[in-house]
Amino acid sequence: MSSAPDLQGKHIVLGLSGGVACYKAAELTRELVRAGASVQVVMTESACRFITPVTMQALSNHPVYTDQWDDRVANNMAHINLSRQADAILIAPASADFIAKLVQGRADDLLSLMCLARPAERVPLLVAPAMNREMWAHPATQRNVAQLRADGALVLGPDAGDQACGETGDGRMLEAETLRDELIAFFQPKLLRGKRVLITAGPTFEAIDPVRGITNLSSGKMGFAIARAAQEAGAEVTLIAGPVHLPTPLHVRRIDVQSALQMADAVLPAAGESDIFVATAAVADWRPASFNDHKIKKDGQKQVPSFELTENPDILAAVARLPQAGRPWCVGFAAESHDLVRHAREKLVRKGVPLIVGNLGPATFGRDDNALVLVDAQGETDLPHGSKISLARQLVREIAERMAAG
Repeated sequence: MSSAPDLQGKHIVLGLSGGVACYKAAELTRELVRAGASVQVVMTESACRFITPVTMQALSNHPVYTDQWDDRVANNMAHINLSRQADAILIAPASADFIAKLVQGRADDLLSLMCLARPAERVPLLVAPAMNREMWAHPATQRNVAQLRADGALVLGPDAGDQACGETGDGRMLEAETLRDELIAFFQPKLLRGKRVLITAGPTFEAIDPVRGITNLSSGKMGFAIARAAQEAGAEVTLIAGPVHLPTPLHVRRIDVQSALQMADAVLPAAGESDIFVATAAVADWRPASFNDHKIKKDGQKQVPSFELTENPDILAAVARLPQAGRPWCVGFAAESHDLVRHAREKLVRKGVPLIVGNLGPATFGRDDNALVLVDAQGETDLPHGSKISLARQLVREIAERMAAG
């Protein structure tokens, strides 16, 4: 499996203003470099009080700039040269004072001067606030943040939680991995901007008694990857998840369910308000016809208990039968053990949907990689082996192209 790093070829200028959250900028630099980015660090004098330029240079593998009069730059215009080379400028942490500088157009240090001098039409500015909860809630800060957004900056966070001062509330800088993922998402093409996407993921659990049930080996990773990719593409995403232990993708609305009936009850009302429905979940075909209120115990006679099964509702087919005016563009999944294309094509016809995505379930359950085949009325398209997130982004692109083609 070989997939290019998510930020391969991107040159990021990472600006640090003064604040204890500078310690997170060290890990953020590592995460951006691991994701393939070239990172150029620029620090204010206050930032140098919290973390040293030596540390940031070691992590970024580039000299750190702190002074607008730095004579290492041939023309002595670091604020011009640094901003022209950037694909994006990320300020993390951004203190209350530095946000005020950005809004007021003040430029009394290299970092603020560089932000003011950047060509705004092609070098985006992303800002990750970090400050005490009272400072964040202050009307002046809220006015400044609103103006910063109006001026075109993307404000990332802040988070809520414990703060260095001992207080708890809004104002924490987002964690390094979250900021990395926000930056990755920022650069993804917005192929589904304005679309509402509904996705199911994971297995269902059909209870036999309070402690036992029927389920399957689906990890939910492919569905969660598709939810992330759809959100990165600009969609408003709702994810209906069976019992899995996975973090919710950024900015995705998540609804947790257990059984197929619960999943159906969650999907059907939402489907009519969605533009796209991706049925990734491995929904159990059957459930016990009756539920035992108490755990089924061994009786000492070595008798094996038996129970009757009844069929679960076909969620994908039910959505595909909605009236045309309220029917989303439907994508089904076929996790098979053999004869993948044949079974996927039979499912395409049986469900009455425009696209089925097939994969060999036993080869991918629980893994972070996969290989897919897209089956539609025109034929089959292979998506070769790769990470599930890279495949999810390819699938999102295929869905967008098919919808645009009518």
